[in-house]
Amino acid sequence: MRIQTAPDPLLVEVPERLDTARLVLLSPRAGLGPALNRAVLEGQEHLKPWMPWAHETPTVEQSEGVVRRMQAQFLQREHLGYYLHERGAEGRPGRLIGGAGLHSPDWQVRRFELGYWIVPSHTGRGLVVEVVAALVRLGFEQLRARRLEIRTDSRNAASRAVAERCGFTLEGVLRRDALDVAGEACDSCVYGMTALTELREPAR
Repeated sequence: MRIQTAPDPLLVEVPERLDTARLVLLSPRAGLGPALNRAVLEGQEHLKPWMPWAHETPTVEQSEGVVRRMQAQFLQREHLGYYLHERGAEGRPGRLIGGAGLHSPDWQVRRFELGYWIVPSHTGRGLVVEVVAALVRLGFEQLRARRLEIRTDSRNAASRAVAERCGFTLEGVLRRDALDVAGEACDSCVYGMTALTELREPAR
């Protein structure tokens, strides 16, 4: 039996920019620390129930460190993160309003997990659904993914709604699978998608 070898992730072409109808997704780059810091501070209270990193108030320098580490991870193909920017005139990227990406990559299986966050002033407008749809297309069309996953705390109704609106299938609930931001055991919902045809495109 012939076993397929995994590609060298460093040789996998991954775009540094993705466009949706209303947003521009850009890979991390040095100098974005101040913009990231503003977005994190704006969304801190909104994100605290679900994001452990939102419980600490970062300095601009710390946010710049995060950006540069994520830039290195992107280049190493260890974490394919993007920052979400408002789409300005002629497609110019504007204000940074969140982050998303494909993380925990398994290049042998071609499996990736999706994550996302956005500042509260931009929730309720379907923007995260747009972002997830763009990442799904990236995964299946360019990265030749066999499987995409979204894992979320079972109590995070907003995150679960995004997964379901995009066509991900709830495959199971892992009981006491993780620790929440308070260090208490919580249940994780696992959503999966195995083909681009399962994607529900966001309404335009």
